[in-house]
Amino acid sequence: MSNNITTINPTNGETLDTYALMSSGEAKQVVDACYEAFLEWRLESLESRAKMVKAIGQALQKHKEALADLMVKEMGKLPDQARQEVDLCTGICDYTAEHGPKKLADEERQPGNGERGFVTYSPMGVIYGIQPWNFPAYQVVRYSIANLMAGNGVLLKHAENVTGSGLLLEKIYREAGLPENVFRTLVISHDVSDEVIGHSAVRGVTLTGSDGAGRKVAAKAAEHLKKTVLELGSNDAYLVLDDADLDLAVETCVQGRVYNGGQTCVAAKRFVVTEKNYDAFKQRYVARMQALTAGDPNQKGSDLGPMARVDLRDALHKQVEESVSKGAKILCGGEKPSGKGAFYPVTVLDNVTPGQPAYDDELFGPVAALIRAKDDEDAMRIANDSRYGLGGGIISKDVKRATELASKYFDTGMVFINGFGVATPEMPFGGVKDSGYGREHGGFGMLEFVNAKSVIVVKE
Repeated sequence: MSNNITTINPTNGETLDTYALMSSGEAKQVVDACYEAFLEWRLESLESRAKMVKAIGQALQKHKEALADLMVKEMGKLPDQARQEVDLCTGICDYTAEHGPKKLADEERQPGNGERGFVTYSPMGVIYGIQPWNFPAYQVVRYSIANLMAGNGVLLKHAENVTGSGLLLEKIYREAGLPENVFRTLVISHDVSDEVIGHSAVRGVTLTGSDGAGRKVAAKAAEHLKKTVLELGSNDAYLVLDDADLDLAVETCVQGRVYNGGQTCVAAKRFVVTEKNYDAFKQRYVARMQALTAGDPNQKGSDLGPMARVDLRDALHKQVEESVSKGAKILCGGEKPSGKGAFYPVTVLDNVTPGQPAYDDELFGPVAALIRAKDDEDAMRIANDSRYGLGGGIISKDVKRATELASKYFDTGMVFINGFGVATPEMPFGGVKDSGYGREHGGFGMLEFVNAKSVIVVKE
């Protein structure tokens, strides 16, 4: 096994940088240092922590262009979308700074066995985050800022292909004034990562990734009785109901499939269209998708960049081939390009049925699966016919009925009505079933890794 990580530009296949992996001993030193820093950080007032979180948001803006440029180089994101990602990160910092002190404040209670009592949300210790490459800044900010606000120390193991982004974020946090070692990036192998999970100072583990990775990390954490939060993959269904506005449906479903190159956990992936609209939707949708161009993200006219890595592109193509071998039909795209880079064409599959990867699994790239439903009720059945449950969407002119379907029947963590969305600081983010458990954003993430401690004064 190599002792280094080499990052590759997926647009041209060129080497970006090489990083030395930390040894087991070096990683342990970082964990120990983070714990020592936590012992001081936990004593900072909520207002002081909020001020620091706000400062991190400002520092992210100061380094926006450098961070965005690195994301473009490391994983092929379009520059505008990279800048939007940094803005979202700052929005998370601002929201957390504003609402954190109230969310984490002590709560007065009247106990039955004493004169007075209160609940205090005590920091737990060091929280270890294992994060993916698709949103190199956002994925880190999402869990780290909530836990810094809660008073925890934070460790990051970023995806290997965005190692540079992880190290730059550590530098930005430090520059903002965060005390040394409160947030650290670990450049480590999977074996050393397992050792970090087992370290006594690590009190919680959060992972964003595939359901396969989630099972492994959750099992390892369970061996040591560590709490976990898992935000895993999905094959989100977007329902085009009988009364849908087809212009809006096509626009939403195109954007929902190709945003971030289709490499988004909460992307629209299965398009469940009722019999009434299926043929018209298919014709217009394929025409719009076919017109999109995958190219160098820095070149004008590129609607999406390459996929993040060649091996991920090749795995996606195998899923397409297997789906076709089991009856799916390619309406556009579906051919793996030759040449440099990790490019894959925008692809639409028809005749998608159970048993095909396009129906059962997550296609993490610009491949759309069209599924025909008899009617609205059948569309909802198909949407829920999945082991996943992260997000989803409903396109309908009857918003009242759509919201009722979303709240009562859609078995998923997030539902978008008449539009596509990714994440917002004000609303909880997370899923059910094989899409994981726990919530981030909306104040919920700040309470995932705290000790809700009862303090009861029996007698004054």
